Amino acid sequence: MESDRFWGWGAAFAEPATIWIVGGVVAVLACAPIAILLVGAEPALRTEMWRRWRSWVVIAGVLLLPILGGAGWTILGFALLGIACYREYARATGLFRERLTSACVAVGILATGFAGLDAWYGFFLALPGLGLALIAGLTILEDRPAGYIQRVGLGVFGFLLFGTALGHLGYLANDPGYRPILLLLLVAVGLNDVFAFVVGKAAGRAKLLPATSPNKTIAGALGALLLTTLLVVGLGGPVFAGTGMEPLGARIALGVLVGVLGQAGDLMLSSVKRDLGIKDTGVLIPGHGGLLDRCNSLLLVAPAAFHLIRVMGGLTFGGGARLITGG
Repeated sequence: MESDRFWGWGAAFAEPATIWIVGGVVAVLACAPIAILLVGAEPALRTEMWRRWRSWVVIAGVLLLPILGGAGWTILGFALLGIACYREYARATGLFRERLTSACVAVGILATGFAGLDAWYGFFLALPGLGLALIAGLTILEDRPAGYIQRVGLGVFGFLLFGTALGHLGYLANDPGYRPILLLLLVAVGLNDVFAFVVGKAAGRAKLLPATSPNKTIAGALGALLLTTLLVVGLGGPVFAGTGMEPLGARIALGVLVGVLGQAGDLMLSSVKRDLGIKDTGVLIPGHGGLLDRCNSLLLVAPAAFHLIRVMGGLTFGGGARLITGG
């Protein structure tokens, strides 16, 4: 039944790839403290490793539970994640003071979630333009030309990142086999960050973009790209078995996309924080900033991976019947 697929746990481990990925995530998180204790690292580096481990424990719990719980919970979860990330972004940029602009962004994010719950793909695709019209048009009524470009620009940027971009991960749950695909993307994006950190610390010398992110190195970026691509190629075999994404070339393309855009998303947020003169966008996650600080790598990957997988035949959204509006 459709209600069981959307709101039930019955099919949580129906796909073998889901079992392997979830088991691997739990095993890695459980074993990581032992590795941190055994590694011969300087105190500052070890502290940083503990912080990253704690943050990923929180992120894993926040993301895994709704994905396993059902498509509806997944869509709602990413909508709420979008709201939470926008809240941190609005606080960091000062946009929270612009109540009408922020209300428009929130409506747009919730509308993206509704489009996912309704499986209304046409509405979902129209929302970037509709969101722009809402934010740019409705805020005119404030009759405050001073600062209009700044607040509308910040609002549209926030909606595109936390509504449209993250919304692609939510809408992906309309695919019958969404769990292993989503888990593959989340694991690949998360480990891409870890690979860049580890390789950069071990072999990095030349800085990648020192003014944007002083700790990132060229070696770390290239190492993460290579390892992430290999990871996606390996895990993608069983995840995409029998679909247009199964061929090696398609999986390599997805791996490269995740490796490049995952790091670009991280650097994008670093640019924002450097521009604002802040270190973190929030304090929600123990010891390592806010949700946005940990989810930034998803922002550019989500829409690009969604459309690549869909174009290559890795996604099927059934007959296209809308679930709420009945179109």
